Amino acid sequence: QVQLVESGGGLVQAGDSLRLSCTASGRTFVTMGWFRQAPGKEREFVGTRRSGGTTSYADSVKGRFTISRDTAEKTLFLQMNSLNPEDTAVYYCAADPRALWDGADRDYRRYDWWGQGTQVTVSS
Repeated sequence: QVQLVESGGGLVQAGDSLRLSCTASGRTFVTMGWFRQAPGKEREFVGTRRSGGTTSYADSVKGRFTISRDTAEKTLFLQMNSLNPEDTAVYYCAADPRALWDGADRDYRRYDWWGQGTQVTVSS
């Protein structure tokens, strides 16, 4: 059974940091990434990392967020620094066995495997 499980969310103050993790089981994925969604808004691309080590980030998080994968490429991490209230959302892990590049990897409709999400709340 294929499953993605996120963890690491919480309530923090502006300027704080959090690290999210996503563990995949059941198969391996070439592309793994993060999306986020606030109430009433569309699911938003955050960033992706492919098994070859290449990464893509949304402009809104570039320079603040960093995506990494463990050596076995079973766990995806999202290091979030300098958080602000605009980062408040449910963060979802997504994965795909294909190598999705800039454009395709930003489209949530391309992904069939999703975690249940972890809430990140940033207070002023």
